[in-house]
Amino acid sequence: MAQADSKVLVLGALAGVAGISLAVVCYQGFRSRRRASCPGFYRINDQGSSLMLVDGPGLSGGQAEVLERLEALIQCVSELKDEMKALKSALPMLPDQVREELRGRDEVRRVSPLHRTTPTRRKRAAGAIAGSRAEGRSSEEAESEGGYMTALTDSDEDEPSDTEQRDEEPPVDKLSVLLERIDRLHQGSESDKTESLNILLGQREEFGQNSTFLWRLIRAYCDVHDISCTLEEKKTHAESGKKVGEQAVSLNPACAESHQWYAIMCGIMAEYDTVQNKIKNGYIFKDHLDKAIELKPQDPMSYYLLGRWCYAVAQLSWIERKVAATLFGEPPSATVEDALKNFLKVEEIHPAYSKLNYVFLAKCFKDLGQMEKARKMCEAACSMNAVSKEDEEAQKELDLLCPALGV
Repeated sequence: MAQADSKVLVLGALAGVAGISLAVVCYQGFRSRRRASCPGFYRINDQGSSLMLVDGPGLSGGQAEVLERLEALIQCVSELKDEMKALKSALPMLPDQVREELRGRDEVRRVSPLHRTTPTRRKRAAGAIAGSRAEGRSSEEAESEGGYMTALTDSDEDEPSDTEQRDEEPPVDKLSVLLERIDRLHQGSESDKTESLNILLGQREEFGQNSTFLWRLIRAYCDVHDISCTLEEKKTHAESGKKVGEQAVSLNPACAESHQWYAIMCGIMAEYDTVQNKIKNGYIFKDHLDKAIELKPQDPMSYYLLGRWCYAVAQLSWIERKVAATLFGEPPSATVEDALKNFLKVEEIHPAYSKLNYVFLAKCFKDLGQMEKARKMCEAACSMNAVSKEDEEAQKELDLLCPALGV
């Protein structure tokens, strides 16, 4: 492409030279006729490249000025021919120059003046022409002052300006940068998780209509709920997180993470609600987990949470089931087999997913009378280090479960 542009430039310049040359030829014919009628008025210099005026009778001041300008024009044509020769000789080297520029683009942005005309240069050239016209200067006057336009090869204009370079840089996605930072803080310490919530709350006005932002805000409320010390703080964060969850699933029903974290918040709120609201939140929990699995069927976390729900429902007493049936018409239904199926799905998608998943696998196998498999799950859980609060909870469960299984 650069070589083709250069060829077009050269051919255009050649056409211009041909036109000027034709004008010169016509002028020389005119000059010959004038010399025959008015001898002694013209003289060719020693190099034969320009015309000089000598004193003679009958030549007006205006004619003398025209001849001086023509002499300057002939001189410019001669110099332009030399430039065209240089351009022709440079054409075979253009492919090598292009390859060198492509290799060096990451280090320095350099573009050959032989094949690139920047918008800035075009603007400057147009501005110069407009300025000349505004001052009422003719093209001949500009030529006579030695100012003729070449193929835009000024070295000062080869490099793009700093503003152009900044404009060509790809824009930074502010939201993506923010979410990457929030994800890192989520994996960090308790102070990191608190900082994550504060950052998200500070950016909520700008990004509060984005579902990927909102489900991370729900997650941040969940994190801060877990590390809060007082019951009042925990309840406040749970209520706030649930409200954000309602907004997130309403804003974008196709976001699996929004359904997942909203379900988690409904499960957390069950710790602080009345019996009626606890049962209601249980139904909401199940509905949104099913939706999350439908939208993202390879997420192990959703299967783990659904397994926990199934196991909890399977452990409900007769009285609790009757209360649920009285309030909502149909009690929730799930079995230990249902719970085991979901916990095994977690292990299939993500082996060694978590210490707690092994604990609940052991519980399910124990309830179903499969003691050997239950012991293996306990051993697998014991082999994993306790890193998070969830792992510490799993370890407490293991301390009670292992003796019962003889591990």
